[in-house]
Amino acid sequence: MKKRIVAVAAATATALILAGCSSAETPSEGGGKNITLWLNGGDTPDALRDYLKTEFADATGGTLTIEEQSWTDAVAKLTTALPDAENTPDVVEIGNTWAPTFTNAGAFTDLSDMYDDLGGDKLLPSFVEVGSVDGAEYALPYYFGSRYVFYRKDVWAQAGVAVPATLSEFNDAAAKLKTADQSGFYIGGEDWRNGLSWIFANGGDLAKKDGDDWKSSLSDPKTVEGLTQLQALYASASLAPVTEADSTPWVNINNNESTGKPEAATIIAPGWAHWSIGDLAPDPEDATKTVATWNDDVFGSFVLPGVDGGVAPVFAGGSNIAISAASKNQDAAKELMTIIFSPDYQKMLGANGLGPANLDYASSLGDDQFATALIDSAAKSKLTPAAPGWAAVEGSGLLEEFFGKVNGGGDVEALAQEYDGKIDELLNG
Repeated sequence: MKKRIVAVAAATATALILAGCSSAETPSEGGGKNITLWLNGGDTPDALRDYLKTEFADATGGTLTIEEQSWTDAVAKLTTALPDAENTPDVVEIGNTWAPTFTNAGAFTDLSDMYDDLGGDKLLPSFVEVGSVDGAEYALPYYFGSRYVFYRKDVWAQAGVAVPATLSEFNDAAAKLKTADQSGFYIGGEDWRNGLSWIFANGGDLAKKDGDDWKSSLSDPKTVEGLTQLQALYASASLAPVTEADSTPWVNINNNESTGKPEAATIIAPGWAHWSIGDLAPDPEDATKTVATWNDDVFGSFVLPGVDGGVAPVFAGGSNIAISAASKNQDAAKELMTIIFSPDYQKMLGANGLGPANLDYASSLGDDQFATALIDSAAKSKLTPAAPGWAAVEGSGLLEEFFGKVNGGGDVEALAQEYDGKIDELLNG
């Protein structure tokens, strides 16, 4: 494995490599092995967590402890915890865009010997790629959640706007739907993950490999074309703050509790957002939470159209999963990976609206409009660059800063050249 030290992991890379030699295992009182799994956010439902715990106990006699981490500080916590053999989680969920950084730093166990047994070429290829180094697999796909459009059928019908066939038609429709108190299309100024679609649709990229190194490509003419189109769309269609990054736009497309009206006619979000769209009511199983009831007469969905029609490339959200190289419980951690990639668990992911890592089980998503849109958008989706320093780029806040300035009306070409220089310093570690 090629060890390339990157900014976010520079202080810990040596420890990461050395810790991978550990082999002692943590016993349970019953003689099994106790391990810890870190999951990010609440995307993995409780039913799936309970299944993993039960199956792991049955298979090993040990206890699986699941600890939920916040997405906002996960990179920092992983950088600190992974090299520490006494405190490292045994198995970790990581954002797919962070995988290149940690694999290149030696943070994860080589899974090549069990890759075929876990799904092999049936696993989502783009996610496998970002978790691999020199032909060896370290971080495998966990789930995918491609993005598509949700819209208010009632608002669109009242405005006489039809579902668009091209990206320019979408932009025009969004502008027509904007009012003084309603976004035609709600997107935060710093929301680069959704804004990427306009770059990708126009043939641009955030970075490209140049020989052995990666170079930021914000100033590439195709990227600039996409950014210019996004800037115009933001100005003409969105009332979201220019300082808003990733958010919860389903709140805006639902009726406001005070006014009884939506604050957005259209949003773009990962497929699982549909569980939060609709009339809200207390969750009968947990009164502290609310559940949404989708209404087909009020809401609809469609994939973002491309420049010339078809499907626009969108950023594929989701996660990879890996075993810490510093874990003292390698065999037990591999047993958990076997459970995660089992047919039953893969189907459970799909049944809960999460794209399963193994595409043979994509049918478990169902055949409704949400499953269709998720599968269609995922087929054309793209990931962020597989550069070793990409986690450092994301952690720096430079992308939020850049997109905010672009959508705030800044000179696109000048900003692109300025931020190419800043991002270049981080891409290769």
